[in-house]
Formats: sequence, C-alpha cells, structure tokens
Amino acid sequence: MSAVPSLASTASPVTPPATSSANATAGVRSARWRRGGLPIASLLLCLALWHLSATTRVNLGLITFANVPAPAEVLSAAWALLRSPKLGAHLGSSLLRIGLGFGAAVLAGVGLGLLIGRLRLARELLLPPLEVLRPIPAVAWIPLAILMFPSSEGSMVFITFTGAVFPILLNTVHGVEAVDPRLVASARSLGTRRWRLFAEVIVPAAAPSIVTGLSIGMGTCWFCLVTAEMIAGQYGIGYFTWESYTVQNYPNIVVGMLLIGALGMGSSALIQWTGRRLMPWYRPQREAQ
Repeated sequence: MSAVPSLASTASPVTPPATSSANATAGVRSARWRRGGLPIASLLLCLALWHLSATTRVNLGLITFANVPAPAEVLSAAWALLRSPKLGAHLGSSLLRIGLGFGAAVLAGVGLGLLIGRLRLARELLLPPLEVLRPIPAVAWIPLAILMFPSSEGSMVFITFTGAVFPILLNTVHGVEAVDPRLVASARSLGTRRWRLFAEVIVPAAAPSIVTGLSIGMGTCWFCLVTAEMIAGQYGIGYFTWESYTVQNYPNIVVGMLLIGALGMGSSALIQWTGRRLMPWYRPQREAQ
C-alpha cells in the first residue's frame, strides 16, 4: 500500500519574496532603459550612419554624401562658433524675434480660438478669412511684410507670428468644440455666468489641446524665423546658416541646422513641461511600458 503523500509535497511552490523583488527591480531597470537608453542609442546610431556616409562619400544616385561634412568637422566648427563673440548676437536676435512673434501669436490664437469655438457669430465672421490665409506659406508673406513694416525687424517678427498663430488657433478651436456639453450645462445650472464659464470651465477643459497647439506653433515659429532671416536678417541663427552656405562653409551649415533643431526641440519641451505643471487635473494615457 503506497504511502499517503505529505502536505508539503502536494502544495504548490510559492515564489520567494526575494525573487519577486528581483523581478520588480529588473522591470524598473528595463523601463528606465527604454525611457533613457533607447533614445540615446537611436541618436548614436544616426551619428554613426552619418559618419560612415560622409567619410566614405556614399553616392546613391539620387542622393550623395560627397560634400556632406563629417561629424568631426561639424564638432570643430561648433567649438569655433561657441568661442566666437558673434554667437551671442545671433542667439539674442533669434530669441527676441521668437519671443515677440510667438507671444503675439499666443494672444491672438488663443483669444480668437476661444471666440470662434464658442460663439457662432464669431465663427461665421472670422473663420472663413482665416482659413483662406492659413495655407499661405511663410515665404510668400516676406515681400508683403517688407512693404507693410518700415523695419526688417518688424517684418521678421510678423512672419514668425503668421507661422505660429494658425496652429494655436485651430487647436484652441478644436479644444473648445470638444468640451463636454454636460460640464457647461452643470456650470450653468449652478449659476455660472458667461465670463466665469470661459475661465473656470471652457479654458481648463480645452487646455490640453491649447498646449498641443502652442508646442506645434513654436516649431513652425522657428521654421518661419529661419526663412525670414535668410532674406532680411543681419543677425540670427537662420542668417548664420544662409551666410555659411553663400561662402561654402559646409560645416557651419550643419552647425546652424543642429542649433535650430536643438532650440526648437528645447522650446517645445519647455512648453509641454509648463503645460503639465499648469494642468494637474490632466493625465494623458501613457504607452504600455
């Protein structure tokens, strides 16, 4: 007669607490790698491909890297620009134009967007002419801006304004139109009047879309600024890039391009960071880790 198996032999194995803690630690490290390591690895891979293409002078027929400077040449040119006294003048001019143009675009885009998104009369009067102007590229505005403004600074600020105002405007309109009607009805049932309704219900509900429009508008603002500085500027990152092309200083062209990209990315990230701090009630869905 076989022996009855003991309780210990029939019980299912229990994972030791130490193993669970180790798995959790490994999961945290994997998540940190995906958030920090993968973007860095991606940038390093692009840098390596750039180096190989430039040093071996890859020629694919439609595109060639025969005249593209290598990363080492660009790094040397960036170091020379960093030590140059002209860097402060270029950066100061571009940042001032961006600040003035983007600030005016925020005031106009958010203000008009709230009105158009909420009031039918404003939508019917303002939206058609704005939609006609929206597809006009920044380059097409340059001759008219030079005619309208007596100074080149004013025309460049205006061009940055036109580049930023339409993304801000449209995202504000869409954000206002997407506000839950039940929120508005509840606020009205509690006695909230029109201006308090805008400030306390509509603007907070539309704020995530507005912040998205501000981030997009900042990127187009830099794009339009560079276009303006290439034609009408004397100082600025765009003017520096275009001047480098005219004198065939190819490493400086790439330096200017990378500097524009870094400034645009940094300013957009600053807007998003500020938006998250000002919207504690908004928690977007995160991608699966």
